Amino acid sequence: MVAESDILNALSVIIDPDFKKDIVSLGFVKNVVIDGSSVAFTIELTTPACPVKEEFRQAADAAVSALPGVEAVDITMSSKVTASQGKQAIPGVANIIAIASGKGGVGKSTTAVNLAVAMAQTGARVGLLDADIYGPSIPRMMGLAGYKPEIDHQAKRICPLENYGVKTISIGYLVDDDQAMIWRGPMVASALGQLLTDVNWGDLDYLFIDMPPGTGDAQLTLTQKVPVTGAVMVTTPQDIALLDCRKGIDMFKKSSVHTLGIVENMSQFICPHCGESSSIFAEGGAERLSQEYKTEVLAHIPLDISIREKADEGIPIVAAAPDSKQAKGYQALAGEVARKISIQNSRKIDIPIIVQG
Repeated sequence: MVAESDILNALSVIIDPDFKKDIVSLGFVKNVVIDGSSVAFTIELTTPACPVKEEFRQAADAAVSALPGVEAVDITMSSKVTASQGKQAIPGVANIIAIASGKGGVGKSTTAVNLAVAMAQTGARVGLLDADIYGPSIPRMMGLAGYKPEIDHQAKRICPLENYGVKTISIGYLVDDDQAMIWRGPMVASALGQLLTDVNWGDLDYLFIDMPPGTGDAQLTLTQKVPVTGAVMVTTPQDIALLDCRKGIDMFKKSSVHTLGIVENMSQFICPHCGESSSIFAEGGAERLSQEYKTEVLAHIPLDISIREKADEGIPIVAAAPDSKQAKGYQALAGEVARKISIQNSRKIDIPIIVQG
């Protein structure tokens, strides 16, 4: 009869490519049950969006099935999302990720929406906060324009609206569509602070913040009020967008917020008639920027009419056509963001203790 030690030894050959250790040493293998020739166990990953989840399952099945006396293997894939280090300013929220850009018009909100929905499709608990007070676009892109959130008067909390598995909040839910927000900086900071902490988010693995363009009040409020796990910078390939993206990275760096990586949006124009791709906004800009700041390009998203059309209709492309090539780009982005967060959260910073004699 096979022993638990035999199973763990067999599984110890499976190496996590990010943590550079085997899944047994990392504590991923749990609840090993042996019933005669049948073996069952759980592999608990650090995120449901793990890009190599299926590879782990297949490798584990093959390794244990090869053991003498094993005729059946039952593997349960689960996850427990790790939280960012430090005090959690928003109860129940494990990780806060800013989706930012130096300038407007680069497709940041479209990226934020599709990233959030793609992450939720993996089984993660996801929230999306629209931090653009002057030009909120999340209500329309999430198919929730015209809806109003409920207020829990007893708890003094706003109840977020939910669609496509994502909890959302925006100033656009609280004011009329045609109402201009003619506010000075302190009012913007106060409103953003309320949207962060006065909302009943519940338990979230990831809270994405769709930031307004620039490096002003909203960015300062976010970095000063809550511990931000990291930032995803969105840019287009042309020099003017890269210049402003560079400023955004520098701003987060000065605020001790790590840039998880760069998304190059509109990297190629895909002709809807012939399918030919053209680099109308130049090419290679995100790679050069990532090398300069020692970060990664997380995704190249094309300029595709179907992405724009579905955004206008309030149906993110990952929800409207989850098996499409366009959606696959955002799904891969979700996996990369989850991977970067898991790696970052696993790192422990050893602070030396200075003893005065």
